Amino acid sequence: MQLFVNLAVKNLDRSKEFFTALGFAFFGMADDMASVMINDGAQVMLLTEPVFAGYAARELADPAKTTEAILVIGLENPAQVDELTEKAVAAGATPLGPPRQDDFRYQRAFADLDGHHWEALCLAQPAG
Repeated sequence: MQLFVNLAVKNLDRSKEFFTALGFAFFGMADDMASVMINDGAQVMLLTEPVFAGYAARELADPAKTTEAILVIGLENPAQVDELTEKAVAAGATPLGPPRQDDFRYQRAFADLDGHHWEALCLAQPAG
């Protein structure tokens, strides 16, 4: 199985630059959509707002005012969490709160250029 998450974006070129700065590759780009390759089983489809609205059954959420989803990228270690978050902020993302850490996880959050909520997460393997 594969997972395709669709996100509405205001400026596709700007969003492609942002995700390129984070180190992601693209698959299947067109004038009004582009697919960010998260891994072999997951892609984030960036759709211009008019194209996204054509697929949506309800009004589009304003991610700057509401949270329609929290998109989480699982990473192998805390250094990768920091690296991805720092790349995102350097590319124009807004940090969302301080890092969160407990015995089982380390994660940091940011809002992308359109306000979508992303989390970079490293899960620790429980002892035993």
